[in-house]
Amino acid sequence: MTSVGSMLRGVAAAAGAIVLLSACGSNTGGVSQSSGSTSASSTRLPPAPTAFNPCSIPESVMDSEQLHSRNIADSDGNGGTQWRGCRWVESDGYAVSIRATNITLQMVRDNTGFKVAEELTIAGRPALTYHDSEATDLQHDCLLNAEMKGGSLEFLLNNPASNRKTGNMNTCELAKNLANKVIPLIPASA
Repeated sequence: MTSVGSMLRGVAAAAGAIVLLSACGSNTGGVSQSSGSTSASSTRLPPAPTAFNPCSIPESVMDSEQLHSRNIADSDGNGGTQWRGCRWVESDGYAVSIRATNITLQMVRDNTGFKVAEELTIAGRPALTYHDSEATDLQHDCLLNAEMKGGSLEFLLNNPASNRKTGNMNTCELAKNLANKVIPLIPASA
């Protein structure tokens, strides 16, 4: 089973690689422009979207999923990749990180390290579920990203089979159920 940590490292590494590769094919047609000097920051992504704070999801929404023990789950990856949000757990059930990230849906689609499982629309926003392309256990981990301006809202669920309450459930179905409660809270302008 792919661990959450290795999945996160894969996302960060892949996003960094995408950033570096996309710099070669930027809106200049892939032609290098000389400016006298360059800096590493020129290939960095813009910051993660801030128009929606996942840590401010109403407690009533999280209670409906029996999720509690909110903790900050911010992290930074290669090439300026950012995740900003929180993590919750369900006692003897799944754990979820819900974070705004500057990773776009197109970046996920273009990353050969991931296999998109489903393209869908949630509360009017394009979304997708996906897994590490080398994952063999697709039942117990799931990533779901919903489009936001400047990136996406990411739901990262970990649901080991040993969890008495949810371990026998499809983790992407759990992710979609939770996303259907959270995504409508995102401002239309975000």
